[in-house]
Amino acid sequence: MSPEMSQTLTQTGAGTPMGNLMRRYWVPVVMSSEIAEADGPQVRVQIMGEKLLAFRDSDGLPGLISEFCSHRGVSLFFGRNEEKGIRCAYHGVKFDRLGNCVDVPSAPQMCEKMKIVGYPCIERGGVVWAYMGPAEHRPAEPEVEWCTLPPSHVFVSKRWQRSNYLQAMEGGIDTAHVSYVHSMDVTTDPMHRGVKALDYIKADGNVVFNIEKTEFGMTLLGRRMGEPDSYYWRITQWLFPWYTLIPPFGDHALGGHVWVPIDDHNCWAWSINYRPEAPLGEEELHHMHAGRGIHNEYEAPGSFIPKANSDNDYLIDRKAQKERRLYSGVAGIAAQDYSLQESMGPIQNHAEEKILPTDRGIVMARRMLYEAATDLAKGVAPPALNATAQRVRAAGVLLDKAQDPVTWAKDHLANDLTQPVYTL
Repeated sequence: MSPEMSQTLTQTGAGTPMGNLMRRYWVPVVMSSEIAEADGPQVRVQIMGEKLLAFRDSDGLPGLISEFCSHRGVSLFFGRNEEKGIRCAYHGVKFDRLGNCVDVPSAPQMCEKMKIVGYPCIERGGVVWAYMGPAEHRPAEPEVEWCTLPPSHVFVSKRWQRSNYLQAMEGGIDTAHVSYVHSMDVTTDPMHRGVKALDYIKADGNVVFNIEKTEFGMTLLGRRMGEPDSYYWRITQWLFPWYTLIPPFGDHALGGHVWVPIDDHNCWAWSINYRPEAPLGEEELHHMHAGRGIHNEYEAPGSFIPKANSDNDYLIDRKAQKERRLYSGVAGIAAQDYSLQESMGPIQNHAEEKILPTDRGIVMARRMLYEAATDLAKGVAPPALNATAQRVRAAGVLLDKAQDPVTWAKDHLANDLTQPVYTL
């Protein structure tokens, strides 16, 4: 990437090209459980450099407003959540869930001039989403499969990752690394073990990619050797601008991520497991809560900071690495990913990277984001993600060597999600 392209893609603050683009989509901000109680405690949250507060008002409706009072800049984190709004603890100025000032005790006539930033919110899939863009361009609600399912079918977690969103998301796009960094831990991880696909992934690290640009973003079709007359295809999707989908392993749940900037040096990595056809099982929910699979153990309850982090070198175990029990010496599927992504630095030095053929999907995603951001700056509307475009599903499948995987994916993984889950 050129320095200009790198800067455009990695900077997401208000008024930047990428920041303006991302604000045109619904953004996951907090889990519904974080603000479970009407008139309960408000929660600090930072999205794309903006310091905000999430809370639930007296009617049980979620709100997202600026953290700071318009009077003297006091943090509303210390305010009172009461009677459909947050009242500043300093001088009693009060704001509703959309940032409208509804009371100035000392000067009621000043209400109209005291408004702060407030964003409309919805709830889907156990997540509170906010729209942070121009009101006249408010898009349709998100329709990725997992956020349309009953609560019993979905498990959602998130972690604070100490890197720019781009290099984190590119890890979700890149399926070639599975044959290396995860190749040993997947054998024992309860969310991956005991499936035939692992044999193909471990045996063939030379993945060959077909990349299909689509209405929703792109489909990545990674080919490995399968049986003598077939290839093993691992088919994943990147949905514009920040969703990635993960094929299931055997009878384990489907998966996905959302990669949301906190600021230019940190991001929220949302991790989702779900079953379209049935509730998640008690045992697999136990493993998800314990931080197995794509989820995390946390440093402290409610912190969302992983227990294995850069301050403790991700609890690297050199003995396990040497004995070939852990490829990188770091335990846990999630930790194996973010430890390497964070090791690049807060923002990867793109000028020094040497791209390989397995990076074709990453290159295409960068180009699509860059073009959309720069086009928006010229007045061209960004890609609209309608419900139909988001109805896609990842898969792992053996196909005859003569069969076209792109055609197969279009016929079996898009629009009609009543078909079976395809996996090995």
